Amino acid sequence: MTKTIFEEMGGTYRQVGDYLLPNITVPAEEEIEPIGLWGKRHARHLKEHYKVLYMNLLTSGKLHSYLAEVDKQAEDMFLRLVKEYADRQDVTEQLKKDNPYEWIGRMNNIQACVREVVGTELIYT
Repeated sequence: MTKTIFEEMGGTYRQVGDYLLPNITVPAEEEIEPIGLWGKRHARHLKEHYKVLYMNLLTSGKLHSYLAEVDKQAEDMFLRLVKEYADRQDVTEQLKKDNPYEWIGRMNNIQACVREVVGTELIYT
Protein backbone atom coordinates (compact mmCIF):
# COMPACT_ATOMS: atom_id res chain seq x y z
CA MET A 1 0.00 0.00 0.00
CA THR A 2 1.38 3.44 -0.91
CA LYS A 3 1.91 6.08 1.72
CA THR A 4 -0.25 9.18 1.75
CA ILE A 5 1.30 12.65 1.72
CA PHE A 6 0.34 12.94 5.39
CA GLU A 7 2.32 9.76 6.21
CA GLU A 8 5.27 10.90 4.10
CA MET A 9 5.42 14.06 6.19
CA GLY A 10 5.59 12.00 9.39
CA GLY A 11 1.88 11.86 10.21
CA THR A 12 0.26 8.84 11.78
CA TYR A 13 -3.25 7.43 11.98
CA ARG A 14 -5.29 5.69 14.67
CA GLN A 15 -8.03 3.11 14.15
CA VAL A 16 -11.50 4.13 15.35
CA GLY A 17 -14.02 1.48 14.42
CA ASP A 18 -13.72 0.99 10.66
CA TYR A 19 -12.01 4.34 10.10
CA LEU A 20 -8.44 5.58 10.19
CA LEU A 21 -8.32 9.06 11.74
CA PRO A 22 -5.20 11.24 11.55
CA ASN A 23 -3.42 12.01 14.80
CA ILE A 24 -3.55 15.79 14.67
CA THR A 25 -3.06 18.00 17.70
CA VAL A 26 -2.94 21.74 18.19
CA PRO A 27 0.25 23.03 19.82
CA ALA A 28 -0.20 23.74 23.50
CA GLU A 29 -0.35 27.40 24.48
CA GLU A 30 1.16 28.79 27.62
CA GLU A 31 -1.55 30.64 29.48
CA ILE A 32 0.64 33.11 31.32
CA GLU A 33 -1.92 35.81 31.98
CA PRO A 34 -5.69 35.87 31.75
CA ILE A 35 -7.46 37.54 28.86
CA GLY A 36 -9.66 40.43 29.93
CA LEU A 37 -12.67 42.17 28.46
CA TRP A 38 -10.82 43.82 25.59
CA GLY A 39 -9.11 40.59 24.51
CA LYS A 40 -12.41 38.70 24.57
CA ARG A 41 -14.08 41.38 22.47
CA HIS A 42 -11.22 41.26 19.96
CA ALA A 43 -11.40 37.45 19.84
CA ARG A 44 -15.13 37.61 19.08
CA HIS A 45 -14.46 40.20 16.37
CA LEU A 46 -11.75 38.05 14.78
CA LYS A 47 -13.94 34.96 14.93
CA GLU A 48 -16.83 36.73 13.20
CA HIS A 49 -15.00 38.87 10.63
CA TYR A 50 -11.47 37.47 10.17
CA LYS A 51 -11.98 33.72 10.36
CA VAL A 52 -8.74 32.81 8.56
CA LEU A 53 -6.56 34.95 10.84
CA TYR A 54 -8.38 33.58 13.90
CA MET A 55 -7.88 29.96 12.80
CA ASN A 56 -4.21 30.57 11.90
CA LEU A 57 -3.54 32.02 15.35
CA LEU A 58 -5.49 29.23 17.01
CA THR A 59 -3.80 26.37 15.18
CA SER A 60 -0.32 27.86 15.56
CA GLY A 61 -0.75 28.14 19.32
CA LYS A 62 -0.35 31.93 19.34
CA LEU A 63 -3.96 33.02 19.91
CA HIS A 64 -3.78 33.35 23.69
CA SER A 65 -0.58 35.40 23.72
CA TYR A 66 -1.90 37.60 20.88
CA LEU A 67 -5.17 38.28 22.72
CA ALA A 68 -3.34 38.92 26.00
CA GLU A 69 -1.15 41.51 24.24
CA VAL A 70 -4.17 43.22 22.62
CA ASP A 71 -5.93 43.23 26.00
CA LYS A 72 -2.90 44.83 27.68
CA GLN A 73 -2.57 47.49 24.98
CA ALA A 74 -6.28 48.30 25.14
CA GLU A 75 -6.31 48.52 28.94
CA ASP A 76 -3.26 50.82 28.92
CA MET A 77 -4.88 52.99 26.25
CA PHE A 78 -8.16 53.09 28.19
CA LEU A 79 -6.53 54.21 31.45
CA ARG A 80 -4.34 56.80 29.70
CA LEU A 81 -7.27 58.31 27.77
CA VAL A 82 -9.55 58.43 30.83
CA LYS A 83 -6.87 60.41 32.67
CA GLU A 84 -6.33 62.73 29.69
CA TYR A 85 -10.05 63.35 29.16
CA ALA A 86 -10.59 63.96 32.88
CA ASP A 87 -7.73 66.47 32.95
CA ARG A 88 -9.08 68.27 29.85
CA GLN A 89 -12.61 68.49 31.27
CA ASP A 90 -11.36 69.56 34.70
CA VAL A 91 -12.75 66.51 36.50
CA THR A 92 -10.57 66.61 39.60
CA GLU A 93 -10.41 65.17 43.09
CA GLN A 94 -11.67 68.54 44.34
CA LEU A 95 -14.84 68.12 42.26
CA LYS A 96 -15.17 64.60 43.65
CA LYS A 97 -15.02 66.00 47.17
CA ASP A 98 -17.30 68.98 46.54
CA ASN A 99 -19.94 67.36 44.32
CA PRO A 100 -19.60 63.56 44.12
CA TYR A 101 -22.70 63.04 41.95
CA GLU A 102 -21.44 65.50 39.34
CA TRP A 103 -18.04 63.76 39.40
CA ILE A 104 -19.65 60.32 38.93
CA GLY A 105 -21.75 61.56 36.00
CA ARG A 106 -18.78 63.14 34.27
CA MET A 107 -16.51 60.13 34.83
CA ASN A 108 -19.18 57.76 33.49
CA ASN A 109 -19.48 59.96 30.41
CA ILE A 110 -15.69 60.04 29.95
CA GLN A 111 -15.39 56.28 30.34
CA ALA A 112 -18.18 55.67 27.81
CA CYS A 113 -16.43 57.95 25.30
CA VAL A 114 -13.08 56.26 25.89
CA ARG A 115 -14.59 52.78 25.53
CA GLU A 116 -15.87 53.85 22.13
CA VAL A 117 -12.46 55.21 21.11
CA VAL A 118 -10.55 52.11 22.25
CA GLY A 119 -13.05 49.84 20.53
CA THR A 120 -12.84 51.77 17.28
CA GLU A 121 -9.06 52.25 17.25
CA LEU A 122 -7.83 48.94 18.61
CA ILE A 123 -10.44 46.23 19.09
CA TYR A 124 -12.65 46.35 16.00
CA THR A 125 -9.98 46.96 13.36
